[in-house]
Amino acid sequence: MLGLINKMKVRDERGFTLVELLIVIAIIAILAAIAIPQFAAYRVRAVEASMVADAKNTATLLEALFTDDNSYAAANGVVAAQTAHGTIDPTTAGVPNIDVPASANNTITITSDASTYSISVANANATRTGRVSPHTLDNTGATTWQ
Repeated sequence: MLGLINKMKVRDERGFTLVELLIVIAIIAILAAIAIPQFAAYRVRAVEASMVADAKNTATLLEALFTDDNSYAAANGVVAAQTAHGTIDPTTAGVPNIDVPASANNTITITSDASTYSISVANANATRTGRVSPHTLDNTGATTWQ
């Protein structure tokens, strides 16, 4: 009988108590509450960076066009967006000498005449306070957010 009581006292002590598990869950919840809003902000900044990069890359293409043709007029009205398959879709016919690449979900619109251009890059995912899509870049290097 005494042996049975002794066995009951010496229990298996492996595992965690409920309090220890609750503390771990609380720590994970606090870290998640901090990380999730930061992650959303990082995504918006990444989208905005892709818009700025697309505008600058398009400006480089337009400057190359100006070097060849001595005019930006051939690019007027070009609209480019990335399709679902990752290919470029220029929607303006008759502009064979300009191939405008667009990042995912960005739509690039070029307005130009012989001596000036304006590049507008729109993305629905760019919604940070104070910066709303589209991003615009012109031939003087001036950039604006709507």
